[in-house]
Amino acid sequence: MSLVSQIIVNADNELRYPSIGELQSIREYLTTGENRLRLILSLRDKEKEIVQKASKLIFQIHPEYIAPGGNAEGARKRSLCLRDYGWYLRLITYGVLAGDKESIEKIGVVGAREMYNSLGVPILGMIDAIQSLKNATLELLEVEDAKIISPYFDFIIRGMS
Repeated sequence: MSLVSQIIVNADNELRYPSIGELQSIREYLTTGENRLRLILSLRDKEKEIVQKASKLIFQIHPEYIAPGGNAEGARKRSLCLRDYGWYLRLITYGVLAGDKESIEKIGVVGAREMYNSLGVPILGMIDAIQSLKNATLELLEVEDAKIISPYFDFIIRGMS
């Protein structure tokens, strides 16, 4: 749900008009829309590069993942890991677009954590993987864009912990 939708739903549930603070949040959301769209397009266009950098980082941290018997052993398993990187990056763009982390939580964090646990994928490794994805992304962004996107990665990392 977008920031605007959430504010409206909350106000309606409480039978009130949006507060001054909520209206200011909406104003900020609307005035930053162009920058958020530009950032999302940039992430979309750089996805392959970000995923490559992130995979190099995670496999340097955890070389056992690509070793025989590891969770990313072989081309097929490794491609599944990289697919997940793209999925998390896309999930981040949904949050940036909505201006809210709720979509990230609803779509991905809880279910992903449960899925990885059931598959025997180490959660610590997933946290390291998302941190690697964050680091690879931030390397390619301007400082202001990095400030916008960092909290979304941090939200996923905290949710996986």
